[in-house]
Amino acid sequence: MRRAIVRGTGHYLPERVVENSWFEDKLDTTDAWIRSRTGIERRHFAADDQGTSDLGIAAAKAALANAGLQADDIDAVIVATSTPDYTFPSVATMVQAGLGMTRGFAFDVQAVCAGFIFALSNADAMIRSGQADRMLVIGAETFTRIMDWTDRGTCVLFGDGAGALVLEAAEGAGTAEDRGILATDLNSDGKYRDLLYVDGGVATTGTAGHLRMQGNLVFRHAVEKLAATAHRALEKAGIPEDGVDWLVPHQANLRIIEATAKRMNLPLEKVVLTVADHGNTSAASIPLALSVANSEGRFQPGQIVVAEAIGGGLAWGSVVLRW
Repeated sequence: MRRAIVRGTGHYLPERVVENSWFEDKLDTTDAWIRSRTGIERRHFAADDQGTSDLGIAAAKAALANAGLQADDIDAVIVATSTPDYTFPSVATMVQAGLGMTRGFAFDVQAVCAGFIFALSNADAMIRSGQADRMLVIGAETFTRIMDWTDRGTCVLFGDGAGALVLEAAEGAGTAEDRGILATDLNSDGKYRDLLYVDGGVATTGTAGHLRMQGNLVFRHAVEKLAATAHRALEKAGIPEDGVDWLVPHQANLRIIEATAKRMNLPLEKVVLTVADHGNTSAASIPLALSVANSEGRFQPGQIVVAEAIGGGLAWGSVVLRW
């Protein structure tokens, strides 16, 4: 059977680095408070003239270089984002143009912080079905554009950035020993909309709006649902829990990550952590972490990697792949 294997990774972080101390004279907060509650120490802010597509293009170029490919080797581009440059066209078509692609197709996926998992699942299905042979899957966000800078419970959490994977079709035996994406698990439940949302939109206020979150309730759902979706994906893949080499979770909060790893019986040494340096970059979080870890040589061929995320909707899911 056809499998979607990872051919290359890449990421981009804006030049401006914002330490926790930046918030101290603007809000009733401290560096120590932010670190203790979230594990975040700093994050990156996009420049005023940078759009989400600019970040996505830079990450895509890095992934193509890592894969040793050119733009026209790619059949399709999927961008996961909740902060597009415009209502339309899609960020993905803007990335397509920015890369100089003269063929293929491109579209966006919106599942907030779980967006990259949903995009990866879509790309896997397209490659398995033969609709594409090589795909760029990108998570790109400029969440600082929808922050309420008076809300200390949310604005200290988020940063901007982009990460990208090049997926390529390869033949496998159809067993758990194959390389590539082995299983995915996607979920959503709209009754939890009010736990994490943006209070604006085209058909409501006509504005971009600001992010609103009930942090304690989101925390509770995250720990429960992330561990459950990872277990389901592992079961689908035929991989035992003790067969996991690396967990790459959504980088939202260190306490959520620690609690999820504990439920999966994984030591933190097997968890990729970038939250301290990036903050929560929503759909860019997992591809950023994957690219950073890969650039450090942490993933070895044949290792099992589990990625998982939860975001507004609520929407959550996981992917199991063999590197």
